[in-house]
Amino acid sequence: MSHPRNILIVLHQPTSSPGRIGLWLRQRGFDLDIRYPVLGDALPSTLAEHRGVIVYGGPGSVNDDCEHYRAVLDWLDVPLRENKPYIGICLGGQMLAKVLGARVAPHPQGLWEVGYYPVRPTAAGRALWDCWPEKVFQWHAEGFDIPAGAELLLEGCGHFPHQAFRYAGHAFGLQFHPEVTTAMLHAWTVRAADKLDMPGARPRRSLFEDRMIYDPPVACWLDSFLDHWLMLPEKMREAAE
Repeated sequence: MSHPRNILIVLHQPTSSPGRIGLWLRQRGFDLDIRYPVLGDALPSTLAEHRGVIVYGGPGSVNDDCEHYRAVLDWLDVPLRENKPYIGICLGGQMLAKVLGARVAPHPQGLWEVGYYPVRPTAAGRALWDCWPEKVFQWHAEGFDIPAGAELLLEGCGHFPHQAFRYAGHAFGLQFHPEVTTAMLHAWTVRAADKLDMPGARPRRSLFEDRMIYDPPVACWLDSFLDHWLMLPEKMREAAE
């Protein structure tokens, strides 16, 4: 039985791109079906023609009364019901947590994470990958609690304690941004330069200095993570036989 070569990509801003993950998926021979709900793009009623879905980050809060965010939250029942591989990045991870009943909220002292912050894998995380990075890139003011029935994979040693979880074996919520390229980092620190002044944020210069040191291990982990994620349909089919 063959599986689709399409990956659904959900982006929240007209200026957003799939970043490094999109490039690597294309290199692996997958086609990207990119949708912008903020521009009125509809999301499919079934993922029968898609290998999986990735919901990216975006501005604002998952708790905002925002029409296009509500549309994505309501739609998340599709990949969960159909057991389709899912990755939620930052806002996309918070959306997954929220629809699973977990709290998404700001830091109690109003702190942000903007820049590279230390993390450590849990036992469940080490069981999946032994190449977790030492620090990961963050750009957020809110964090998620871990939903009931989910596994915490990665703990934060900075301001937000929960950095990655897995639910039902096929859905992953990531608080950090492994998709960011150097070009994206330049764009974000110019277009949203005000976020660099938020409490807890790192100085702009440190973001680029830290990237040279800490991004290669992130890239190594991401390569392994995507291979695992893309193989989930075969693994789930074998488990069901």
